[in-house]
Amino acid sequence: MEIRENVPLAELTTMRLGGAARYVVSVRTPEEIPEALKFAQERGLATWMMGGGANTIGRDSGFNGVVVLNEIRGIEILREDEESLELRSMGGEVWDDLVEFACERGASGIEAMSMIPGTVGAAPVQNIGAYGQDVAAVIVSAEAYDTREEEFIKLAKEEMRLGYRTTRFNTGEDAGRFWIYAVTLRLKKTQLEPPFYNSLQRYIDEHGVTDFSPMNVRKMVSEIRSEKLPDPKEKASAGSFFKNVMVDPAGADAAEAKGIPVWRDAEGRGKINSGWLIEACGLKGKELFGFRVSEKAALVLINEKAKTYAELAQARKTIVDAVKAKFGFVLEQEPVEIGKEENENS
Repeated sequence: MEIRENVPLAELTTMRLGGAARYVVSVRTPEEIPEALKFAQERGLATWMMGGGANTIGRDSGFNGVVVLNEIRGIEILREDEESLELRSMGGEVWDDLVEFACERGASGIEAMSMIPGTVGAAPVQNIGAYGQDVAAVIVSAEAYDTREEEFIKLAKEEMRLGYRTTRFNTGEDAGRFWIYAVTLRLKKTQLEPPFYNSLQRYIDEHGVTDFSPMNVRKMVSEIRSEKLPDPKEKASAGSFFKNVMVDPAGADAAEAKGIPVWRDAEGRGKINSGWLIEACGLKGKELFGFRVSEKAALVLINEKAKTYAELAQARKTIVDAVKAKFGFVLEQEPVEIGKEENENS
């Protein structure tokens, strides 16, 4: 294991905020996970597992514990035929690399999730999704180290409680318990059919696209995201900062009656784009306490010059209050905060 001391969280997270982590340990094999835990236990320190830091916010006080970086890599084909492809990817793989790997083999199920930042191991934690696809639809199992029972286990999809950005891995008493080091996905050798999620459908209509193969959908989504979303390597951000608003069928009807665009599933439940709500409040492109509400995608907060978590909290409150006042919806932050309980209890 590689062990470093006093590493700023601002260097590990794409929002580039946060004080120092006491230790940072990089693990490159599953066997090193319990070693990292033992390292922390011997020093009486808390632990936090992290991938690429794209969905994690650091606080000014840092983290008086051990950040474990998942750098376990590798992708293997478990089974492939004319109809399907089953893949096992290690958790430290870059998510977008796995999407490209699948699309190159004509497999559908994750192509609309192209260019979502982060690692494969983090994908089921948030049940990431985009343009109508999500991990819940394709995941078979996750291999993890159970930090409570101190053993390696395999969790079936049914055991993960996968909902919209909520799962067994990030809510309740099991939040942070399972350190995912490998994920198995089952994809189909088919292609998506219209109508698509709103912004993707607009692109298709504008460009007269008729090729909906996995690789071409990937190319379209990548072009849309590149135009709207900043590259975290170039501009500090955490991607989509707020979760979209989920409403039941009645709530979807009420929103549409007010002129709010709603994307519905087969049961009539609705998803409202939080970026649309923020833009409708006149905040798109606005500078708030060192952060910029992206001019291309209002769901994204860009850290232009902020140095403290307090500035982020002020910017967040301004946006949440504006949306609540105008529409009655309370936006929820999507990125998690490292050491949040530690900070709140101190």
